[in-house]
Amino acid sequence: MQTPTRTGREFFKKVLNALGHEKLSPVILLEYAYLLTGAIIQALSMRLFLVPAQLVSGGISGLGQIVNSFTDWPIGLMVFVGNIPLFLLGWRFLGGPRFALRTAISITVFSFFTDAFMWMIPGEGVTHDLVLNCLYGGVMLGVGLGLVYRGQGTSGGSDILGRILNYRFGISISQSYLLTDTLVVLAGGFAFTWEKALYGLVVIYVSGLAAEMISEGSSIFRTALIISNKPDEVASKILIELERGVTVLQGTGAYTGAERPVLYVVISRAEVNQVKALVQEVDPHAFMVISQAHEALGEGFKPLIR
Repeated sequence: MQTPTRTGREFFKKVLNALGHEKLSPVILLEYAYLLTGAIIQALSMRLFLVPAQLVSGGISGLGQIVNSFTDWPIGLMVFVGNIPLFLLGWRFLGGPRFALRTAISITVFSFFTDAFMWMIPGEGVTHDLVLNCLYGGVMLGVGLGLVYRGQGTSGGSDILGRILNYRFGISISQSYLLTDTLVVLAGGFAFTWEKALYGLVVIYVSGLAAEMISEGSSIFRTALIISNKPDEVASKILIELERGVTVLQGTGAYTGAERPVLYVVISRAEVNQVKALVQEVDPHAFMVISQAHEALGEGFKPLIR
């Protein structure tokens, strides 16, 4: 049976090994830049908008705000200490040493700057308007979260629980973030007011949407499935006039049993009407399905860096 001391030594040894195996390629450096920038932006959102307005943002930081209102204990320090057990949970479920290293950096930077900015930013924040604090604080917090996600880390706290729900059960980031933080925000209603607790729920929703957009893409891409009696002509039009690649899939009609090709194409949101017009021109009786894509990587779109 392993002793706690031995287990702790092995834990930190694995973290150090992870640090040693991180090759400082441009991609890795960019990911660490995302981590640091995202953590600092989150701390700014706390000090500029959320803490002055007493809007609880959920998670460990939200609990820190509630405790701080009664004790004046530093919010950043409470965030750091409170994240230790959740950090160990994330180690188990979200990727081991690599996850641990990047999440530790994110938590440490966020905790440090949350307390450091207290001495640099006026305590009353930017505005006394609850709506403005709610919207700008939520968007700013979400942008920071999204950048941390893009850096292959998390900001700790209930964010770790949200990522586990996202990866293990397919729940979207915005929904998982809402689920894991709602109870903390409702607890804020007892510490502050119920009006501010309701605004806090809006903060969670807005920040979840912003985080999803930054980390997974802004849904500006569309995919089209086209079934036509003139597939070659439709594909040629798209290839030549839109300069978009077309993939031909083999399909079989369930009713007729007839085999016919299905055209698959990825386009930008602005090109949807052009595709419709091209298909209608060639085959007015064609069948089309337009769906939404979070991100498109590869030739003609964003580079596939991994």
